[in-house]
Amino acid sequence: MDILSVLGVFLGFIAIIGGNFLEGGQIASLINIPALIIVFGGTLGATFLHFPTRTVLHSIKILWLIVNPRKHLLEKQIKKVAKWSALARKEGLLGLEAIADRETDPFAKKGLQLLVDGNEPEVIRDCLEVELNTIEHNEVQAAKVYEAMGGYSPTIGIIGAVVGLIQVMQNLANPELLGSGIATAFVATIYGVGFANLLFLPIANKLKLQAYALLQAKELMLEGITAIAEGENPRNIELKLSGYIA
Repeated sequence: MDILSVLGVFLGFIAIIGGNFLEGGQIASLINIPALIIVFGGTLGATFLHFPTRTVLHSIKILWLIVNPRKHLLEKQIKKVAKWSALARKEGLLGLEAIADRETDPFAKKGLQLLVDGNEPEVIRDCLEVELNTIEHNEVQAAKVYEAMGGYSPTIGIIGAVVGLIQVMQNLANPELLGSGIATAFVATIYGVGFANLLFLPIANKLKLQAYALLQAKELMLEGITAIAEGENPRNIELKLSGYIA
């Protein structure tokens, strides 16, 4: 579990709630259902319009990475590739066929199958780079969903503030109704800016870091498999790939 992510969310909201309390405010004053509906609903609506369904669903699917990031054991991958290289050097590329059948990583499995089929290194690199570019696009676009939410949220908060002020203007003759309108106006602004800077934008950046870590692991595998196809020495391959964890 990524403790810093949990701690960051906790500290962010505690700082706001605690500051409000120290200023003599009540926690209840920060709770406003109409403002929440305006900001959160409006932000979701704008985001759904911005992105295709597939990207939005993928962004929801990978949200768990915030607290439980993928584990990319690069050292283990390097040892694995070096072992493949030694086997290919000893038994030929066909000796990797059984390993390809057992491999669980689809990206590595595809590379091994291309090796076993006897493709040229340039062909293997081109095929894997196409898949790598697709992975990069999907992961980064999913992170941009939350980045867009961080952009829309403050603006929707301003809309909520204007809606609250409209209610104030319409009820100037009824002082008892002024409080709810003013509360909606100010709390909507807090929600818009708070959600953007405490949740949406940090989540977007965290997911981008996860995407780059995934791409680094895939690039390592791509370089390793291509080096095997080029017939490089297993020791040289291991030294070359160790640059990814230097």
